[in-house]
Amino acid sequence: MTQPLNIDKLDLQIISEMSADASISYAELGKKLFVSGGTIHVRIKKLHEMGVIKGTRLQVNLRAIGFDVLAFIGIYLEKSSLYESVSKQLLKIPQVVRLNYTTGAYSMFAEIICRDSSELRKILQEDLQHIKGIERTETIISLEESFSRPVNVSEVM
Repeated sequence: MTQPLNIDKLDLQIISEMSADASISYAELGKKLFVSGGTIHVRIKKLHEMGVIKGTRLQVNLRAIGFDVLAFIGIYLEKSSLYESVSKQLLKIPQVVRLNYTTGAYSMFAEIICRDSSELRKILQEDLQHIKGIERTETIISLEESFSRPVNVSEVM
């Protein structure tokens, strides 16, 4: 059984604020939460070491730089025991940006981002269909992302 993490209300507030705006300075965040910037620094370092914070990423408008197709691929495996080997093969395809092992209709659910439908077709026909263990796939193309938001973790405690 995993050990419970030693996370308090301030840690959750830091996570919540930085999930909304990771570019906020430690000093500014400290003022907002009524603690010093040094306290924020120490807490964020602790959260990184505990594996609670896994990194920081720049959020890019992919359409603005030419990535016009977002697709979700439901993947049916021949056997669920092939998950690990199929996952390793999917990791080699740079356009696969997210992969989940799932219950329900699909064994796996992948998110793929491409420049256009020709690139998506190439990935489906030349890459995915040649991975040993994939029985078949179903493709769902996203027409628009209505919203994406971080989980409100500050209300946990």
